[in-house]
Amino acid sequence: MHKWKFMDEKVQKLKDDGVYRELPVNHGPCDHVIELDGRRVINLSSNNYLGFATHPRVMRAAKEAVDEYGAGAGAVRTIVGNQDLIEKLEDLLAEFKQEEAVVAFQSGLNCNIGVIQAIVEKGDLIISDELNHASIIDGVRLSKADKAVYKHSDTDDLERILKERRDDYRNVLIITDGVFSMDGDLAPLEKIVELAKQYDALTYVDDAHGSGVLGRSGRGTVDHLGLHGEVDFIVGTLSKAIGVVGGYVATKKRVKEWLLHRARPLLFSTALPPAATAATIESVKMLMESEEYTDKLWENAKYFKKNLEKLGFDTGISETPITPVMIGEEAKTLEFSKALLEAGVFVSGIVYPTVPKGKGRCRVMISASHTREDLDEAISAFEKAGRSLGVI
Repeated sequence: MHKWKFMDEKVQKLKDDGVYRELPVNHGPCDHVIELDGRRVINLSSNNYLGFATHPRVMRAAKEAVDEYGAGAGAVRTIVGNQDLIEKLEDLLAEFKQEEAVVAFQSGLNCNIGVIQAIVEKGDLIISDELNHASIIDGVRLSKADKAVYKHSDTDDLERILKERRDDYRNVLIITDGVFSMDGDLAPLEKIVELAKQYDALTYVDDAHGSGVLGRSGRGTVDHLGLHGEVDFIVGTLSKAIGVVGGYVATKKRVKEWLLHRARPLLFSTALPPAATAATIESVKMLMESEEYTDKLWENAKYFKKNLEKLGFDTGISETPITPVMIGEEAKTLEFSKALLEAGVFVSGIVYPTVPKGKGRCRVMISASHTREDLDEAISAFEKAGRSLGVI
């Protein structure tokens, strides 16, 4: 038996199950319409919610930063990689989020795996929503704290765990997504904050899909629910609505002091590149200047959802521009995605293990940059594919 037989068998199993895929290649910018594998398609699968990834102001800021600061930061932040641009970004984000302090990371995933293991330890307890993002799960695994999982958005189950176990631990950290990425539903954050106060627990919200989407000018789920100062750790991403790359945690100044000493991605990985940092600063400034981008995003999202539901599609429990079109069986989900692509619309099929078995869906990500013509063309493609495959 040759040493790679086990890997060949794993890949073959993917093919046998009908879930094997080759990565599509985008020949150009990630815009509302893209050239995918050599053909024009409407893009309904990017996180570029506001179209900032290709906005002239954002692109110009990135170019100017390269001329002034170079292509890379050149070191970790704790040595000489902490360029003044990063300090400016953190100050601006703290102002935007209306929190005491912000620490910027190289990605949202880096943020979660860096922050969680730095703030809780042996003798503490983490209580996590069962549908939290993979980066939270990885961050929790890296921690030496004990772990418990509560049923999705079930605050009764969360309280049960708090009642049973709170007295056994020094610190308890409740972690939830603000917006859940696969279904687009919101966490019951007001009740979670209430329970945290009652049981003397810390709260941690990963608001990757709420950042730039919910709240005033996209300030996020905490702003949307009027909970400023009530959530201890608010994680945001710079790679979705902001349109660039990176992540951050908004928290207290004393926490920032600690993270700059103990968050491992900051200690052992080169800092954000100048182009990304400057582009992000410009994106945040644009959000602070106007609500036109978030208003357009929601207008497009509501229009698209209304028309899909009218056709008979099941869009699940989404409360945000994330629009899951529920298909069910894995192979059929990928077949539906393929039929859409043939009709000129790219929507990624999401199947197990990203979502539970039998819960396959095509996850539509609407953007402010989509035109009404784009959306109408996409709706027609969904109708055609849905009828041909018996989904509607």
